[in-house]
Amino acid sequence: MPQETGTAVERATGPRPPRRVLIGLCATEITSWGVLYYAFPVTLSSLTRDTGWSTATAMAAFSAGAVVSALAGILVGRLIDARGPRPVMTAGSVVGVAAVVAIAAAPSLPLFFAAWVLAGLAQSAVLYQPAFTALTGWYGPARVRALTAVTLAGGFASTVFAPLTALLLDHLTWRGTYLALAVILGVVTVPLHALCLTPPWRHGRTRGAPNERDAHARAVVRSRPFAVLTAAMTCAAFGCYAATVNLVPLLTSGGMGTHLAAVALGLCGAGQVLGRLGYPRLAARTAPPGRAAAILTAGAVTVAVLGVLRGPGAVVVAVLAGAARGMFTLLQATTIADRWGTRAFGHVNGVFTAPITVAIALAPGGGALLARLTGGYPVSYCVLAALTLAAAVAIRQTGTS
Repeated sequence: MPQETGTAVERATGPRPPRRVLIGLCATEITSWGVLYYAFPVTLSSLTRDTGWSTATAMAAFSAGAVVSALAGILVGRLIDARGPRPVMTAGSVVGVAAVVAIAAAPSLPLFFAAWVLAGLAQSAVLYQPAFTALTGWYGPARVRALTAVTLAGGFASTVFAPLTALLLDHLTWRGTYLALAVILGVVTVPLHALCLTPPWRHGRTRGAPNERDAHARAVVRSRPFAVLTAAMTCAAFGCYAATVNLVPLLTSGGMGTHLAAVALGLCGAGQVLGRLGYPRLAARTAPPGRAAAILTAGAVTVAVLGVLRGPGAVVVAVLAGAARGMFTLLQATTIADRWGTRAFGHVNGVFTAPITVAIALAPGGGALLARLTGGYPVSYCVLAALTLAAAVAIRQTGTS
């Protein structure tokens, strides 16, 4: 199907929304990611000690929530297209509070899984994808700067909530810690979503808009370019995320000390911030297909070098790998609007994001399993690099962004 730039749609979005929209979403993304995602690994050892559940089983519940989030995101995108971000994200915050309370109170493993399924529903309505849909709709051509600001803020979620969760664990049980986090989630995100996301949402209120949106969305998601783009970005997501999540065992298996490997992982996170800061300039100077191919190629090269390099030089490459992953986050946020415009963005982006989110959820365990199957992390990193490079080539050859 012909490429649509979305210029006419974007011009119709009206004046830029008030600053409180961006400030509010920055605050809610930090809090939502911190409570619904980053608190779990901090509480994991206390949780398994108290309940007797295995680490793998507890992680499976957490991953189940991520998969549910991916699938529910398709419906959430359509709801935001039709009704706007405010009711959807506010309701998602309320569901998130209920889910965190349910996690804290779960008396059995089946109910713990059920609580994480509920948390997955909340994640689909409050994490990056609904925020990306809101900012794309409101900011139009200026969306890259707004998306960069929100992802930079979200990048500090672990910085804020990992130590906060550890501090709570010093004084409370893991159940008490989650109850305290539920209060924080409710106090911060419910009012901010309700009071800050107030600009008019024109995308779902034009006469005939639902039928036109649905027709446009169906045409996009059934097209070959969309299928290639989605498959390529899913493969790249698995490759990049599996590589960064498994960085510490890779480096320690090569003889690096645990503390230095942990420093490398931390610097990889710092590299993500640098990558996100550099993305707006890259977006202004490159066309979408070349930009996507360049980011994925950079990710593939850094992953391959990590697989074969030993010594302190690997720490430098970890920073570069983090930068590529940071750019990948913004590439994922902007690539649909760059090619097909902002009409039905929530619906199309929800379909696009679902398999990518599943790949990211499976990446930690999948990367470790790949290392076992290939005889070690160095070989597995070369496989991950090849997968990511193949995605870059596919995107470049088809002209998708």
